[in-house]
Amino acid sequence: MPGTLQTPDVATGDTALLDGTVTAVREAGAALRERFGEVVRYGTREELMRALAANDDTALEILRPRLTRLRPDARWVEDELDGGALPPGEWWVMDPAEGNVNHLHGLPEWAVTATLVRDNQPVLTAVHLPLTGETYTAVSGAGAHVDGRPLRVAPTADLALGIVATSQARPDEDEDVVRRVGSSITAMLVDALVVRTAVPATLHLVNVAAGRIDAFWQFAGARADLLPGALLVTEAGGRVSDAEGRPWTPQSEGFLAAAPGVHAQAVATLSR
Repeated sequence: MPGTLQTPDVATGDTALLDGTVTAVREAGAALRERFGEVVRYGTREELMRALAANDDTALEILRPRLTRLRPDARWVEDELDGGALPPGEWWVMDPAEGNVNHLHGLPEWAVTATLVRDNQPVLTAVHLPLTGETYTAVSGAGAHVDGRPLRVAPTADLALGIVATSQARPDEDEDVVRRVGSSITAMLVDALVVRTAVPATLHLVNVAAGRIDAFWQFAGARADLLPGALLVTEAGGRVSDAEGRPWTPQSEGFLAAAPGVHAQAVATLSR
């Protein structure tokens, strides 16, 4: 479960790692910011994939050596779109350009993320938003922060007064998942005050942790989409589960992160 308390010595060690992780994501973000501005035009799926890979490679050239120095024995998740459980041990799970397609289109919603996962539990994360300069961080058992200021989820107790959000299914997603996403949005349009739909997931989740959005849900999804925000929301006092309210793991088919006061209502809406 994200946010599981660690022993004091382990938590202290992870807190010490955080500074270096923050430096790495900020430097990678600065490199991507230099590439940001004009809309990148593409006419085929292959051209799109090359443009996305160019951004990823720019950030990874910075992230890999810096994070390897911090944790030489930690392994790497090579594919940011992978899901499911990881083998035991420590892994760096990164999205070098979270919201990459937004970056290519000159849209501001993108970030750089790095999360250290230990035995399938996220223990520290850093999410940097290069265009605002904000860096969101969390260490298991030590709270969530933005630029050093504590984060806390919203006190909202009525979903009808809440802002909720979801992230679009992938273009090649299974049709059943796409239909489930559509049905869930319709249900939330009935029950919530405002529904926001956009990519990437991480930027919705930092807003849940900061108390700006009351709930975020998604069906399926990659580890790199959800692990950073799961730790941030949990450490900010929120609840993370699957869409039916059961404990969430990277193998779960659904994901829900919400302020405690609306979590049960959101589960009920998503279960209709």
